Amino acid sequence: MYVAVKGGERAIDNAHAWLAEERRGDLGVAELSVAQIREQLALAVNRVMAEGSLYDPDLAALAIKQARGDMIEAIFLIRAYRTTLPRFGASEPVDTEIMACDRRVSATFKDAPGGQVLGPTFDYTHRLLDFALAAEGEVPDVATSAPRTETTPHITDFLNKEGLIQTEVTAEDVPGDLTREPLELPANRPLRLQALTRGDEGFVLSMAYSTQRGYARNHAFVGELRIGKVPVEMDIPELGFAIDIGEIELTECETVNQFQGSKTEPPQFTRGYGLVFGQSERKAISMALVDRALRWEELGEDNLGAPAQDEEFVLYHADNIQATGFLEHIKLPHYVDFQSELELIRKLRREAMESTAPIQEAAE
Repeated sequence: MYVAVKGGERAIDNAHAWLAEERRGDLGVAELSVAQIREQLALAVNRVMAEGSLYDPDLAALAIKQARGDMIEAIFLIRAYRTTLPRFGASEPVDTEIMACDRRVSATFKDAPGGQVLGPTFDYTHRLLDFALAAEGEVPDVATSAPRTETTPHITDFLNKEGLIQTEVTAEDVPGDLTREPLELPANRPLRLQALTRGDEGFVLSMAYSTQRGYARNHAFVGELRIGKVPVEMDIPELGFAIDIGEIELTECETVNQFQGSKTEPPQFTRGYGLVFGQSERKAISMALVDRALRWEELGEDNLGAPAQDEEFVLYHADNIQATGFLEHIKLPHYVDFQSELELIRKLRREAMESTAPIQEAAE
């Protein structure tokens, strides 16, 4: 047993060394720096921060480098590191109305109060490979604009003034924290939103897409999508007031959904909500669609049996770290388990052959 353990340890050390060699790649090619990843692969960095539940672009970029670009592995690294950090307190809720918007669009009002700001987006680009990016040279001059600094009201506020959209009720209790406590069902909306923002982007996107294809009959408009930086404040007990401790970039999406009314609610528009670290438009919109689908019970709607309406299915399968751990564990040694099943199959085959032998003899 000791020899086997030592041999396994030696093999694992060699595997780690080989992994480091593969990660570095051709030594004739310049090594990627963390700063390069942070600045030029910002959307990947944003995803790692969002699903890793830690806003730190430098650490997210380092995790991507260490993981050789494997996003889920990078997210795993960030979550593992996060568990080692001390917690000093909780920040105040951020006010997205004062967001310095780099991008702010609405699909519901052409002349949106506060204006439409296209910002940096792939929406209007041709999906053609730009081979100029493969050539070395100076970066071409591009037009830039400063982010909006004035307060930008939310579109849904204007619908709310006319009573056309369901009013959000502010929770009185302090929301739970999925990073410190396991998920329990049924979950309230704050916990569901936490699970969705930490959830795998591809999974949440698939659930959102299913609602658009009829699995929940939930037609949505993007009332507003905004991206920008917001200040983060923290209450200091010794001072007796909150102070600004920094700023973070967020993507916020509010959807406006059709609603014919129910036994408990009048006909009105309803909302879906998504909020994600960094520029993560696809994730924020997907999150808002799934959030709305999961609200069927509170709005008195019928459960149509759609996957996106099943709270347990969505929330228990959205987390890519849990999914990866459960999936990848089956490639680890299961020698004893397999040997027991192998012996069982052999025994069943022997018994089956013995039971059919007299019948074959009689037939002969």
